[in-house]
Amino acid sequence: MLEKVIELEETLDPVAFYGVNNGNMQLIKNLYPKLKLMARGNVLKVLGEAEVVANFEKVLDKLQMYCAQYNKLDEQTIIDIVKGNAPNDVKLDNLILHGINGKAVVARTPNQQKLVDEYKKNDLLFAIGPAGSGKTYTAIALAVRSLKNKQVKKIILSRPAVEAGEKLGFLPGDMKEKIDPYLQPLYDALQDMIPAAKLKEYIEKGVVQIAPLAFMRGRTLSDAVVILDEAQNTSVQQIKMFLTRMGLNSKVIVTGDVTQIDLPPSQRSGLIDALQVLKGVKGISKVEFDVLDIVRHKLVMRIVEAYDDNKSKE
Repeated sequence: MLEKVIELEETLDPVAFYGVNNGNMQLIKNLYPKLKLMARGNVLKVLGEAEVVANFEKVLDKLQMYCAQYNKLDEQTIIDIVKGNAPNDVKLDNLILHGINGKAVVARTPNQQKLVDEYKKNDLLFAIGPAGSGKTYTAIALAVRSLKNKQVKKIILSRPAVEAGEKLGFLPGDMKEKIDPYLQPLYDALQDMIPAAKLKEYIEKGVVQIAPLAFMRGRTLSDAVVILDEAQNTSVQQIKMFLTRMGLNSKVIVTGDVTQIDLPPSQRSGLIDALQVLKGVKGISKVEFDVLDIVRHKLVMRIVEAYDDNKSKE
């Protein structure tokens, strides 16, 4: 008899792998009656004849690969893989990754696809465009894909803590509770792509870090995808400080909408300044989104166009 301890892939969500009420694990046990299987957390203990254990390990690798790629694992897929009938890969144009429950996250417009393509070629990208054009969502999808593919060790998401025309006053709670309202849009996108339990684990371990821009000073951000959202609300000094945080094996994506600046009229937007200063610098790419990229409610496009028309008349 051979006893083997197997650690599940670290990017794997145990909840998706084991199934609701451990349904997937129970099915695997039924399909391997000659083995004794015990699961706890991300560790599997296998006891049985050496040949059967070796066969099980190969199948387990395939199950993990499928679950890590699609963020789901169902009974039929388990049966197919155990029988040696690997499920067919879903071929989708412009696929970035599979999110929660296997939902396909794709580049839905030409400019979103351009951002995906430029990400492969450049270490610093500016994604500029109106609300709802998918700038931040696509950027976060690229970051999550890089993490899943082990191209980076962490994701760092940041925003300037600037209210959109309102004075919220003093917020209750500790530092995290005070800054979370500013960063909620980033959480929303992450929750579409990383299972809740895994996202919580990543945040606790610092694999995913979400922080206001002021916390970036003094850091060197290596082996990471770093995203600065709402960059139009940074000052010239802030964005310079942020851009000079880049470390080895890092990718930086800066997103913003130059038509929605919430800074005082006397203060110059750091995003506008950076776009002018860095124009033509090798290794930096700019992708400009427009109203045709808006993928929210159809009225959002009309609202943006109406405001643009009114501004032109003025």
